[in-house]
Amino acid sequence: MASHRKPRPGRFRSRAVAGVATGAAVSVTASVTALAAPAQAAPPPTAEQVRSRVDGLYREAEQSTQRYDGAREQADELQRRVARLQDELARKVAAIEATRTRLGALAAEQYRSSGLPTALQLALADDPQQFLQRAGMLGQAGAIEQQALQQYGQQRIALEAQTAEARSRLAELAGRQRQLAAERTAVQEKLAQAQALLAGLTGAGRGAGPGGTNPGGAGPGGMTLPAAGRASAAIAFARAQLGKPYVWGATGPDSYDCSGLVQAAWRSAGVSLPRTTYAQIGAAPRIGRGQLQPGDLVFFYSGISHVGLYTGHGRMIHAPHPGAPVRYESVDAMPYAGAVRPA
Repeated sequence: MASHRKPRPGRFRSRAVAGVATGAAVSVTASVTALAAPAQAAPPPTAEQVRSRVDGLYREAEQSTQRYDGAREQADELQRRVARLQDELARKVAAIEATRTRLGALAAEQYRSSGLPTALQLALADDPQQFLQRAGMLGQAGAIEQQALQQYGQQRIALEAQTAEARSRLAELAGRQRQLAAERTAVQEKLAQAQALLAGLTGAGRGAGPGGTNPGGAGPGGMTLPAAGRASAAIAFARAQLGKPYVWGATGPDSYDCSGLVQAAWRSAGVSLPRTTYAQIGAAPRIGRGQLQPGDLVFFYSGISHVGLYTGHGRMIHAPHPGAPVRYESVDAMPYAGAVRPA
């Protein structure tokens, strides 16, 4: 009979078990260590990073501002059109009332004279001349009555059409005003974010304005090249606004946004420009950057969301953003997008 003996643990098994045990111990130790180690906190943003973020928020706010300005301009035009329609409606109502009054008079006259046949009324005339005169009057009255009836019908149709148009325009205006409110809220939220970020900067980090530009923009002497004609008048106006605050949507005289400033400057020179940057860039002939002359409008960013008035020597006068007054600045301070020359 074969004997059955319990085999002795082999060296291979012992080493495998030991290896597994060791690995498990190492794994547990590593896990415990990882749990015990404090989490690495993200480093706070540098002043330059905060300024870059603020620049981005200002650009977003300015884009919203330009959309707001455009929508408000359209709403103003709609309001003027509605006012004109309302004036037309008032005139139509007055005309209809006059027609109704005339029809009433004709009806009353016909009622008063209906007691006798027309031929008998004419026959009772004192003389032939009176007979002919009355005959002509009655014929004329019939023609006037017919004309008045036709005019009344036409006026009623026109009045109904005008009323429908006025209601449509008023509904459109209400929708535009809701859009304006949404744009206004978006701008205010972005500006609040920018101001909160700026408040978190140290005094040293806040020393330079967005883009690292000296807010005063004093620069070297002779910042403005000589300009002639209307361009000279526009630049003179812009220089008189130096130091005034930026307020989004403002067109002066106490504060401006960027497009409001250049619009007011050229308006003082007798040239009418659209309200928004993206409309202003299409309102005058385009020119190359190497052709810039004082008085030209210079635009920035791919969305054409900022504009300044070129003054020569690579500089401009512009309204930068909230917290930065109207000032001189280099045209290299922002990504250049193009230029136009009003005339």
